[in-house]
Amino acid sequence: MNNIKEKIELNFNDFVANLQNLIRIPSVYEEDNSKYPFGKNIDDALKEMLSIAEKLGFKTYYDPNGYYGYAEYGSGEEMVGVLGHLDVVPAGDLKKWNTNPFDPVIVDGKLFGRGTQDDKGPTLAAMYAFKALLDSDATINKKIRFIYGTDEENLWKGIAEYNKKETIPDYGFTPDASFPLIYAEKGLLQVDLVAKNETDIRLNGGDAYNSVPSNVSYDCEDPEKLEEVLKELGFEYKREENNITVIGKSMHAKDSEKGVNSIARLLIAMNKIGLKSKSIDFVVDNIMEDALATNIFGECTDEASGNLKFNIGKISIDEEKEVLNIDIRIPVTVKKEFVMNNLNEVAKKYGFDIEENDYLRSIYTPLDSELVKTLMESYVEITGDTKSQPISSGGATYARAMDNCVAFGPAFPYSKETEHQPNEYIELDEIKTAIEVYSSALVKLLK
Repeated sequence: MNNIKEKIELNFNDFVANLQNLIRIPSVYEEDNSKYPFGKNIDDALKEMLSIAEKLGFKTYYDPNGYYGYAEYGSGEEMVGVLGHLDVVPAGDLKKWNTNPFDPVIVDGKLFGRGTQDDKGPTLAAMYAFKALLDSDATINKKIRFIYGTDEENLWKGIAEYNKKETIPDYGFTPDASFPLIYAEKGLLQVDLVAKNETDIRLNGGDAYNSVPSNVSYDCEDPEKLEEVLKELGFEYKREENNITVIGKSMHAKDSEKGVNSIARLLIAMNKIGLKSKSIDFVVDNIMEDALATNIFGECTDEASGNLKFNIGKISIDEEKEVLNIDIRIPVTVKKEFVMNNLNEVAKKYGFDIEENDYLRSIYTPLDSELVKTLMESYVEITGDTKSQPISSGGATYARAMDNCVAFGPAFPYSKETEHQPNEYIELDEIKTAIEVYSSALVKLLK
């Protein structure tokens, strides 16, 4: 490992420069009816990553339809897979960024930019970990394949296409979460509550199902009255003439209770001034600011993975209908049917139909499996941390996409997690240590 660490140090500036090039591509999902399934920017990011991989010595493949790509090296009966994604969530409120989210800069040892932590930085870090093995002439007796997803922040259609057409790795990891590793992930259910709009209210806001909305704006007929109520409630807001923007705190939906949901706050305030709609009534009667939605699901929790999480990510009220886009993280021992039945029973009282947008099963990898034991050994070897234990998560990582796959880093127990937030960044010293952990793991997995 001493030789490998020297190679990591030697290649580190190159890693940073290539990551900056990737961050400059604003690879946010776009509806695209042309030859790009998720928009040209995501396709550009995929091609850029494949170009980097070729320079690092990998053989690469680009799906002709643009759904995925991969880079591989070696041969053998077994294949180790590393799954990463190149799409990112929207930047959100640019006023909350201290720098341009797609013009990466280094300040005080931190590299700022959308995608630095989720997931361009970690994906590239794992590749440079393998590059250090190659430069050190380490023994590689198996094939390794880095698989690049393109819509992980949306519906996972890219990785679904990969699974239909390509060889599935025998085992592997995704560098898209936390160290030491994640052995259990909650189920992910995203639904739309849809009802006929029978009001004069028009409202549109939120960024994504899986992000607590940081702000939402409403053109109000009586802004003074709404402003007075917002002050009374202690809710942060901004006003420009008749337009009032309620300010929240963005957070990944898996940690929705740590955020402040601006949509919920706006609907609560609208209710206080006498405005009524199905969305307003549903939220005020059942949710308020409770990110666990206990009025609907009760104390829904388990020992392995914790509480159910409920996030209203987006809202749309137009001339025809009201739509609430909701993200639910389901404890690993709780059945999807329980959640759907309880939600439907409440939603139908307000005239809502439920339309399922996406569902990802929960996963669980035994702690005594060879994969878990090998990765934990490498984590301890590099960090010396014998106290941290494998954890469960409400996040949806690419580990769900394939069997015998777990989420492994790059955030350490002491790291500040900034994914999906303004001023997303990685600590350069921390990502260098993560590269060392990945190198140690790959040495063992590729024997």
